[in-house]
Amino acid sequence: MQLAASPPPVETPPHTGGLLLLIDGTAGLLTVAVLGIALLLLLIIKVRLQPFVALLAVSIAVGLGAGLSVTELFGTVQKSAAVSVIESGMGGILGHVAIIIGLGTMLGAILEVSGGAEVLSARLLNLFGEKRAPLAMGLTGLIFGIPVFFDVGIFVLAPIVYAAAKRSGKSILLYSMPLLAGLSMTHAFLPPHPGPVAAAGLFHVSLGWVILMGAVVGIPSVLAAWVYAAWIGKRIFVDVPQDMVEAAEEAKAAVVAEQRAVGVAPQEAPVALSTVLAIIGTPLVLILAATFSSIALDPSTLRSVVEFFGNPFVALTIALLLAYYLLGIRRGWSRKSLESVSTSSLKPVGNILLVVGAGGIFGAVLKSSGIADALADTFNDVGLPVILLAWLISAVLRIAQGSATVAIVTTAGIVVPLVEGQGMSQPHLALIIMAISAGSIIASHVNDGGFWMVSKYFGISERDTLKSWTVLETVLSIAGFAVAALLSLVI
Repeated sequence: MQLAASPPPVETPPHTGGLLLLIDGTAGLLTVAVLGIALLLLLIIKVRLQPFVALLAVSIAVGLGAGLSVTELFGTVQKSAAVSVIESGMGGILGHVAIIIGLGTMLGAILEVSGGAEVLSARLLNLFGEKRAPLAMGLTGLIFGIPVFFDVGIFVLAPIVYAAAKRSGKSILLYSMPLLAGLSMTHAFLPPHPGPVAAAGLFHVSLGWVILMGAVVGIPSVLAAWVYAAWIGKRIFVDVPQDMVEAAEEAKAAVVAEQRAVGVAPQEAPVALSTVLAIIGTPLVLILAATFSSIALDPSTLRSVVEFFGNPFVALTIALLLAYYLLGIRRGWSRKSLESVSTSSLKPVGNILLVVGAGGIFGAVLKSSGIADALADTFNDVGLPVILLAWLISAVLRIAQGSATVAIVTTAGIVVPLVEGQGMSQPHLALIIMAISAGSIIASHVNDGGFWMVSKYFGISERDTLKSWTVLETVLSIAGFAVAALLSLVI
């Protein structure tokens, strides 16, 4: 396991024109960093400021406090060739993340509207039978969670959980918790979800390695979570929430009406399961093939072709076009329908991209101001492994302010300087990303929107949600970190 080592000394010109420069030297820079993180938590938790605005404000305050000049932060009015810290931080991360998240979101929307989730869950329920229905629900969440956001997965799959629990007469926890564990695992560990994609961009790690390590770390973790879900589901009985069943039926009717309004006619024949799996698996296989071609193949035309199709932008575009044809055009959708579904799916993406971009700004400010080097020196003196520090920082930020995305991008900005210049391999860096992702989902409680979504959709009291969902997330987090840490010893 590699320890945080101080980077080689770099001669940097002194900052001029800073407005605040609190204290010279490492102590002053660390003071600014601590105050900056405290201010961020205050603005998000107490002031209830939107995370993007909070991150941006704190980044500016930290930059000025550490001695960056106004020109360094914002550039000049004449826009000289030099790019400002804010522009480089925002543009550097969004250039990598925005396309992937946008394509992935549209892909998930087509799968959702076409009924792919219902087909997947129905086939798995038939395959595993009534006794193993909780496992079928877990696998449904795991597979369908790859291309769709966590909250969308709950909205689409909750009615299936209601039906399974009502049919069996058992606690809804027995079916909802495995499903939630699958959705949460993919959201935390696997692209194209915002957290791992943003971290990959900040660490400059190939998305193929993130996918591979996400699967290697995530699968044992979700198995541990499923064991806990089976245990707690037998000890706490929660009846099916009748009001949510009725609301789900109304929502489904509204979705059908909306589909008809944009020209998507209801289909008699369900989507083939093989089609759903092929569309979800296509980008993963292409990206992984490109990653391993750089190891297994010498430079050649074949390798160039594999790397072209395995570029995340190309791979996700191919998967989206496949979904357009196989789930849309071939099933009678009009081009206007495809456009409407795709466009509407992008509405919630703006907030995510702005938060990720602000996280990129925060990281760039830490690096340009010298705070990153001061943090690297300090953590090296502490002597803790980088991967443990990454998990701890992410976990503390998650528990304090609730947002997994904010925890990931803030932690990445702090940790990236600790690994620069150490010659860590791409797989090892991907494991550090997994540790950050694992920390970002620990102990979901009342300051996390996901906590209330789970409580509301499945009719669970706040007390029982803490006993079930909060502990489930903690099991997933600790197991994920443990697997990543063990693998880091040999990779």
